[in-house]
Amino acid sequence: MLSPCDGAFLQALEATLPEGTLRPADDRYLSEPRGRYRGQAGAVACPASVDEVSAIVSAAQAARVGIVPYGGGTGLVGGQVMTGGPAPLLLSLERMNALRLIEPEGGVLVAEAGCILAEVQAAAEAADRLFPLSLGSEGTARIGGLLGTNAGGTGVLRWGNMRDLCLGIEAVMADGRVMHGLKRLRKNNMGYDLRHLLIGSEGTLGVITAASLRLFPRPARTGAAMIVVPSPQAALSLLALAQARLGEGVSGFELIGGQGPRFLSEVMPEIRQPFAQIPDWMVLVDLGLVASLDPAAELEALFGDAAEAGLALDGVIASSEAQRAQFWRLREAIPEANRKIGAVASHDVSLPLAALPDFIDRAGPALGALGDMRINCFGHVGDGNLHYNVFPAPGKSRDAYEALRPQVIGTVHDLVHSFGGSVSAEHGVGRLKTADLQRYVDPVAVATMRAIKSALDPAGILNPGAVLGG
Repeated sequence: MLSPCDGAFLQALEATLPEGTLRPADDRYLSEPRGRYRGQAGAVACPASVDEVSAIVSAAQAARVGIVPYGGGTGLVGGQVMTGGPAPLLLSLERMNALRLIEPEGGVLVAEAGCILAEVQAAAEAADRLFPLSLGSEGTARIGGLLGTNAGGTGVLRWGNMRDLCLGIEAVMADGRVMHGLKRLRKNNMGYDLRHLLIGSEGTLGVITAASLRLFPRPARTGAAMIVVPSPQAALSLLALAQARLGEGVSGFELIGGQGPRFLSEVMPEIRQPFAQIPDWMVLVDLGLVASLDPAAELEALFGDAAEAGLALDGVIASSEAQRAQFWRLREAIPEANRKIGAVASHDVSLPLAALPDFIDRAGPALGALGDMRINCFGHVGDGNLHYNVFPAPGKSRDAYEALRPQVIGTVHDLVHSFGGSVSAEHGVGRLKTADLQRYVDPVAVATMRAIKSALDPAGILNPGAVLGG
């Protein structure tokens, strides 16, 4: 049984910490982007060092006070907000934002958990290297939260997700001890890889305080194209053709259904559209190549082969880096437009690549049987991750669909599961999908997760209720 983060606990904790470490829990720490949860906290702790994190966690363990780790607040599944139970202590690592080491030749950067992703990208660029994780919230998302959720983004096809970009972890465990695991090694077979246990655990097994991150040589030449395709199946065939021609030179491959650009025309008309008439399906192909290859020429040749095979109907090749940025601005603005329209339900799912077209073909009619709705289907099709979002019919508000929302979610998730997919591709489980984890994940796997949680956090103080539920 957990205790609340109350005055007596805070008074004792404050005496052990530097002045200003504890702060009131103002609104920015208690809300989340979709507005579906309202959190609570007795206070916010903002430590400046791993030793201070250790002291805070040790005190919480002794008093059995829950701790909710807080990164940039950009999570979409409620992992950073605790809505019920005894008020927790919210632990923000925003002051732990140092870059401890950059080794360009070794291809590694050591960043504290509070570093903002965009700042890590900029530091890598200043060293003529690339940290390839890229997503819409990179201006606010922090490294600790990105590791805690095993974030993905637009570059997973080539570089992998956060798990693949991390070489080592420093973390504070539930009893306050520090695990010093900031290795900079590509090969290390000394027992269990605890780094991978903590990555994706959403702060339920330990508090990540720093990480060794992989850096890569920057592509010498980049390019992009928007290509109209007749169907999602054609998009998959085009991806296979592009990879056969260019291998890992294909850095990104995004599927964009027509509803997304139509929403942009409606609520964000300043976003430049690449085609006079919005197509039903198009893909954004992004290349990062060696100096000897011309991206525009390679894209032109790819389009020619695709058109001959019936895989491409129209296309625009970026003539400059500015136009490439425009293409990406359109893709990254789609979630912004979604928020302005107001979704009935948003789904972050992944499927085997071969199953993507069948899923899309079957999901639309299944939802149509429930009511009149619009579907915005887009995502990182190169790695099987779709954002399959459902919206009210024109002229209706999402409030009119609130009673249907559980059926909409269940229909999509059941269909994803039937294809051998996952109902959480890159956003995590948080508190939103704890029931989904129980419903769709193998029972032996769930039992093993509970055993790990019990072993590492026997008092249950770390992010109570997240991932495995109450």
